[in-house]
Amino acid sequence: MKKYSIAEVADLLGKSKETLRRWDNNGKLQAFREPMSNYRYYKKRQLKIFDELDFLFNEDVEGNFVKPKKKYSALELFAGAGGMAIGLEKAGLKCLALNEIDHWAAETLRINRPMWDVVEADIRGISFKDYKGQVDVVTGGFPCQAFSYAGKKLGIEDARGTLFYEFARAVDETKPLLCVGENVRGLLRHEGGRTIKGMVSILDEIGYRVLEPKILKAIFYKVPQKRERVIIVGIRKDIDIEFNFPKPYRNIYAIKDALKKGSLYKTDVPESPGTKYPKHKEKVLDLVPPGGYWRDLPEDIQKEYMMKSYYLGGGKTGMARRMNWDEPSLTLTCSPAQKQTERCHPDETRPFTVREYARIQTFPDEWKFAGSVSQQYKQIGNAVPVNLAREIGYSIVSFLNRIHE
Repeated sequence: MKKYSIAEVADLLGKSKETLRRWDNNGKLQAFREPMSNYRYYKKRQLKIFDELDFLFNEDVEGNFVKPKKKYSALELFAGAGGMAIGLEKAGLKCLALNEIDHWAAETLRINRPMWDVVEADIRGISFKDYKGQVDVVTGGFPCQAFSYAGKKLGIEDARGTLFYEFARAVDETKPLLCVGENVRGLLRHEGGRTIKGMVSILDEIGYRVLEPKILKAIFYKVPQKRERVIIVGIRKDIDIEFNFPKPYRNIYAIKDALKKGSLYKTDVPESPGTKYPKHKEKVLDLVPPGGYWRDLPEDIQKEYMMKSYYLGGGKTGMARRMNWDEPSLTLTCSPAQKQTERCHPDETRPFTVREYARIQTFPDEWKFAGSVSQQYKQIGNAVPVNLAREIGYSIVSFLNRIHE
């Protein structure tokens, strides 16, 4: 009989453990208890009430792999350190060109893939018209910015000045069969939902049918990290073929799978530079057990460390947080030592190193990062996890294959 801990079900549903404990107490989803330890768990059959967990009961052969029927090409915007581009490459897509404004991220792309056409420039000064008819898909993780509203239905000019406008302009100039945008989950709530509504309206205006935005949780796609991305897919209106998002995997990887030899990586994580905590923070985090956070500290240290935040509501579970070998990492940030989002190593009182960061984001060990250590952390923290991007790539290839049947 498969048992799921409160932590595992919280990950599966994208809820906090506090929410599940509340559901347990009020009878919405009651947990079983071990008699001696009072350890709480759920039986698999209890989770059938959640539509989003259907995949746990699907006995089909797992896997999204599909072989391209011909050579497909992508134009990658806001490419960063290449998380999306490597994933697309692994799925069989060729990146015809990649645009990135950050010098060190662009340098990372050039060092690792000298054959890629890396355009290091502000996207606002680039014309994409030469790529018209040359690319099958345009991808990109544009930043989330508000629009100035003019009327009920937004057109592309209403977004001028935002980087989504530049994404939409690149799509309009190249007319690919498909466009795929990615963003943080918060995009769906930005400006009360008006921002995503405006994006859909703009893509519709330039000739694309936009699917319902989909939240993909990286932990279901061979990524040992609780990262979520919103995926926005636009299909050119002359194409009457559906796009299927990648199916989730039942197996969830933990930090030990990222950093130690096993099924995810063939060797232990290589040594690499990393930042350190200030001495006062190190003393505090020394007291936090694996899987614990600031509430596991003595009360006087809680108050001293949290200051005004101690008296505010909310769990703030990322503060003074030490990771656990047996759980996926919390979402990595651009700066591993900042106070709001500590991600302390499970055993040692330090942030993850650069290569540990890269593994949690599922970058290959041979992928080098340019710039200072802080620049490398920033590039990795901003990236789309490679394995998640690969699964999205398989969905793109599957879609394109059906067009060419």
